[in-house]
Amino acid sequence: MGSETQRLKSRKLAGWDPTQQFSLVSDPCSPNGKAPSRPTAGQTSGPAAEPATDHVEPQGKGGDDKELGQGGGETGLEASGKAGQGSVSEEKQEKEVDIAPGKRLSVVISCTAKNMGGCSELLLLHFSSFTIGRRLDVVVRHLEEQLLQPTSPFTSSNVRLAPDPPSRVVTVMAPYVPSRLTKRQLPNFLGSYPVPQAVKECVEAQRDVLVVQPCLGEVLTASNMRARFDMLLWLEELQAKGELKEFSISAAVLRRGAQYLHLDIPGLAEGRPNLFIGDRIALKEPQCNGVTTEYIAFVNEIHEDEVSLRVNADLWQRYQGQPLDVEFTYNRLTMRRCHHALEQAKHFGRVLFPTEIILQARQWTGKWLEEPAKEEREVKMAEHHDMVSGVSVDMKSKATQTKGAGLPGKAVPTEGSFFNPQLNTSQREAVRRVLAGECRPTPYVLFGPPGTGKTITLIEAILQVYHFLPSSRVLVCTPSNSAADLVCIRLHHSGFLHVASLARINPSCRQEESIPEVLRPYSKAGEDIRQAAFHRIVVTTCSSAGMLHNIGLKVGHFTHAFLDEAGQATEPEALIPLTLVSEKDGQIVLAGDPCQLGPLVKSKLARAFALGTSMLERLMANPLYSRAERGYNPFMVTKLMYNYRSHEALLRLPSKLFYHGELCVRAPRSVVNSLCDWKRLPTKGFPLLFHGIRGKEMRERANPSWFNPGEAVQAMLYCCQLAKRLYNPISPADIGIIAPYRKQSEKIRTLMGRVGLLDIKVGSVEEFQGQEFLVIILSTVRSNESMLGEDLQNNLGFLANPKRFNVAITRPKALLIIIGNPHTLVKDPCFRTLLQYCFDNGAYIGCDPPPCLRSSPRCSG
Repeated sequence: MGSETQRLKSRKLAGWDPTQQFSLVSDPCSPNGKAPSRPTAGQTSGPAAEPATDHVEPQGKGGDDKELGQGGGETGLEASGKAGQGSVSEEKQEKEVDIAPGKRLSVVISCTAKNMGGCSELLLLHFSSFTIGRRLDVVVRHLEEQLLQPTSPFTSSNVRLAPDPPSRVVTVMAPYVPSRLTKRQLPNFLGSYPVPQAVKECVEAQRDVLVVQPCLGEVLTASNMRARFDMLLWLEELQAKGELKEFSISAAVLRRGAQYLHLDIPGLAEGRPNLFIGDRIALKEPQCNGVTTEYIAFVNEIHEDEVSLRVNADLWQRYQGQPLDVEFTYNRLTMRRCHHALEQAKHFGRVLFPTEIILQARQWTGKWLEEPAKEEREVKMAEHHDMVSGVSVDMKSKATQTKGAGLPGKAVPTEGSFFNPQLNTSQREAVRRVLAGECRPTPYVLFGPPGTGKTITLIEAILQVYHFLPSSRVLVCTPSNSAADLVCIRLHHSGFLHVASLARINPSCRQEESIPEVLRPYSKAGEDIRQAAFHRIVVTTCSSAGMLHNIGLKVGHFTHAFLDEAGQATEPEALIPLTLVSEKDGQIVLAGDPCQLGPLVKSKLARAFALGTSMLERLMANPLYSRAERGYNPFMVTKLMYNYRSHEALLRLPSKLFYHGELCVRAPRSVVNSLCDWKRLPTKGFPLLFHGIRGKEMRERANPSWFNPGEAVQAMLYCCQLAKRLYNPISPADIGIIAPYRKQSEKIRTLMGRVGLLDIKVGSVEEFQGQEFLVIILSTVRSNESMLGEDLQNNLGFLANPKRFNVAITRPKALLIIIGNPHTLVKDPCFRTLLQYCFDNGAYIGCDPPPCLRSSPRCSG
């Protein structure tokens, strides 16, 4: 302070504190060196802070929002901090104070814990000729966070295996167990397609792959397609094998069960490693006299982070917990099918790389019957559209098809009529185009943004082809079993199919108990591949369609190939089913959304050379499929534009970011407006909320998965406020929580169990693809504010992926809550736009926001 007396003219809190967590205590300043009385609990004097003492038992039996509320001194919070930014909060200064040289002045700051996570405030001390600023940082924790702390510190896995090669290896195989699919006998027409040695050496030495395969530097064409994709598939395979080696376990202790040995694999539930039933795992005993005994085991069951292994009987009988080294083996079956499909696609150049539209004679030459007026039809659609079952209410209630029925459960409508009369204009247009097939064999694209009824349209098209093109044989494929099950269930519930017309072909390794009950009759029909191939409609995955190649079906056996969720399959994977239709007269329909989740590709090199670009996405960049000033060419693309899922406020941002602002709201108002007056919304009528929490990302033990206790607790609090309120509580089944990491999902489920809300679905964005919920809560987890550039892309996972972002924010119907650290998320363009959107509409609460967002005056505490 120098040698002169200084006058303190005023004190101000000038940072971001809309909820008034901080305030200046009205005690008079003491220039005499005497501190005022100790603040009460929940206040901080200078750098110190006292913990709040209130706590709420999470097993509460319900009640209104106040029981687990926010603001006004939220229960269960404690604050700790040290010597915190928005609107200016001034505290009344009763009098100016002179401070003599060498004297001290105590300033008491009160912190009432309201928002969890890190929070900050700027204290300004204005003197006559200068100003002193002090930033106050406080961390507010909920007492429930103690339940979620790491069970032990995170350590890089110590289970990496790098043994010296033994002089001799003795391999003992597990006994062969016949598949449950006893009728399935396939000739082995599938080549091995091993990775060339030159490719292995190039990757191991980290040399330029263009030296081995120069066509990777060229534009993809029909002439270089096979060489290019063969190379990319090998790169992906080498990456997958390398990752499996990283997951090798040294000195693992297994548990002996009644029939199998059971092995815990940390991170398995997140795909680290990615295992399937039937995969081979090597169990190695320590070397003895230069000999290593290797037991080949097979994965029989998978439960969360545990696998059950079928092993040699001798090993099972004598195993007493001795440590074994574990090595995982890559399953090459799908890769081999992709290479085989690339061979078969050599005559499909004009189909896969179209340069002009050559119209053919219409497959169906009938006339469509007169339709109701557009206005009348749209009113009916808004009232009756059922996105869950894919049919009208009447159709759902009467779908009584059973195994013993020989005829469809309903009367087939007149030719020229629609099976689902609630289809809108764009959906009907798509069905007409598919039935006419004028652009065949050039693929036709059904572009289905979120909530626009893509699957409903696809089911209608399949039914029309089946009933009104008598010579048709339809192959329906998806990238995953769950998606194939959904299509098959929708076809069953339509009630318009003969039982013997539909076969569901499952992979050989799929356990019968994992097949939905309603599909088991169709799955039985799909066990004999030869017979299944001659059903009028065959539903399977892209990979399992390779079994149809194995039985020697001729190209053109199927007249129509429908590929649903086409944006999630790599191009070689999509070729497996598509090469079963004629390259001259076959009808190919790709249904999906290139703006949603794409294929999962592990290899950075393979991604760099576009293996992660689906056929759907590539074709949409072709001038024939591209969007012109007046929209898309109707012969090639139909874009569904009526969204029957979400509130306008939730739809506006993704429509603008991904769909040229063309999506139109047609969702039932009674549903999407049901939470517009929820008391926790900062802006009533705007059912979107961003809750900023500067939490802490953590890991535990050897599990690489991240979690954030503060965000997990806040998600739990919101669920309680919605599902345990006194009036009109939300059913837990109508709430979904998206978290990008398995460990965060696990922690949230722990809290959900304590509050009796285990019916709330918690999972990754991939698990929510194609689904919808009344309420979606998105926990973003990552909170490292120092991440920049490539680290941001690598560490944020789906947060830095526009397609995953799009899927995540388009799942809710009536309410979207995002919980995350805005200082981390603002570095991603999509989340920055979302943050600004929330700010502009007064839908932001929580911690101090990033400076770049504070220009907007609308915000809430």
